[in-house]
Amino acid sequence: MSIPTRSEKSTFKSTDSILLISTRQIGDLLLTTPLLHTLRQNFPSAKIDMLVFEGKQGILEGNPDLNEIIRVNEKPNFKQYKSLVRRIFKKYDIAITTQAGDRPHLFALLAAKKRIGLIPSKKSHQWWKKLLCKIWLVLDDADTHTVIQNLSLAERMGLTLHFDVTLPRSPSSSNYLKSQFNLDVSNLSYVVIHPCPMWQYKLWTVVGWKSLITYLQSIGLHVVISSGNNVNELAYCKEIAQSFSGMLTNLAGKTSFADASFLLQHSKAYIGMDTAMTHLAAASGTPTLAIFGPTNPVKWAPWPFGYHEEKSPWQRYSNQYQLVNNVMLLQGTGACVPCHKAGCDNHNNSHSRCLDELQAERVIEALAVLLKYKSAAPLLTLA
Repeated sequence: MSIPTRSEKSTFKSTDSILLISTRQIGDLLLTTPLLHTLRQNFPSAKIDMLVFEGKQGILEGNPDLNEIIRVNEKPNFKQYKSLVRRIFKKYDIAITTQAGDRPHLFALLAAKKRIGLIPSKKSHQWWKKLLCKIWLVLDDADTHTVIQNLSLAERMGLTLHFDVTLPRSPSSSNYLKSQFNLDVSNLSYVVIHPCPMWQYKLWTVVGWKSLITYLQSIGLHVVISSGNNVNELAYCKEIAQSFSGMLTNLAGKTSFADASFLLQHSKAYIGMDTAMTHLAAASGTPTLAIFGPTNPVKWAPWPFGYHEEKSPWQRYSNQYQLVNNVMLLQGTGACVPCHKAGCDNHNNSHSRCLDELQAERVIEALAVLLKYKSAAPLLTLA
């Protein structure tokens, strides 16, 4: 990371209000919480708000570092734009955008006199973003982990960095899980699996999941299935669950992120795809097996619990597995992995051969290693 100048440090001493702009998907939003926590620790009395997409705010439930969440539709109409402008116009001392797109920078311009943000490149057509920002950094979309990229903005402000991801929380989660689903987490040995990501190209096979569940139950573990409430995700989880009559609870579409966070913190392990839930599991401290295919793990793999380094925890590829703290990363096989594309056909509903051909035996073997080393040293890397 670059070293801030003395003028940059002094610029932010009298900061009373900050708007953090993170209009991305749920997993991205969760990975912004180390930056949010850094801001709170360095500006304990400041008003700190976040601008996020409507429907994504659940991942921030109960976050103690936030004063207010401001929501905007992903494709707002004129009336919605007008309402947002009225709400944020010149209300903040600083606006920080963790994205390099046009709209986040325009939101920052409207919100504050001092602006900090990422830009997509140093090319001439991006000159206006550099001009608008007191501090700007070029987005590295290949070799810098998202947590580190976000924190680099705080580092340029001269702030003391904090690396931990903040979990959503709700005081009612325990009672909800017990009363509605008879899940007493303190008296049940269970694992959580999240079979269905948002997009097809990140999907593993039904056969693979069934084999994994059979193994988990054979070693005496109850299986809890989680997913979002999308119709396709619910159908996929139902197809997996219907083969098992006992030692399984299907919670697909039935929990908030705060409920899921509580569930994960008491779980023996978690196995999931490249999803927000996998990031949440990693942050909870539970032994987490993250199954990745086309996605670049250097940039997007889960941030391990207790990892406080200014470099990505992950290598681009291992034909075996990588284990850092509580997180094991298992990638599909193939010379093209990771291809950084949306599957073999490069669209969201594409298949990914590297995941289609991933054998259940390989996943089970990796999980056995993870469970064996779950009490390992603070930083353990196997590749």
